[in-house]
Amino acid sequence: MAITKKQIQDKIEIVGEYKNIQVRTATVIEEDGVELTRSFHRHVITPNSDISGESAEVQAICAAVHTQEIKDAYQQHLDSQGEIEDA
Repeated sequence: MAITKKQIQDKIEIVGEYKNIQVRTATVIEEDGVELTRSFHRHVITPNSDISGESAEVQAICAAVHTQEIKDAYQQHLDSQGEIEDA
């Protein structure tokens, strides 16, 4: 009877004007190859987010869609809202 736990990034979406990236991670618990449970966690990556801890796939998507033009527009939006810059 082997119980295993694995995490899978099963959905990556690009949404909104500033190309925010939503990443859904599924945590799957299996016993002898039969799925017992699955739960989900989502997080959002904005154009000014630190992506060093993201998977290679997510980093590649960020590099493709978070152009300097998008980053500048997002920062201008934050500035107009009185928000402070993320790390």
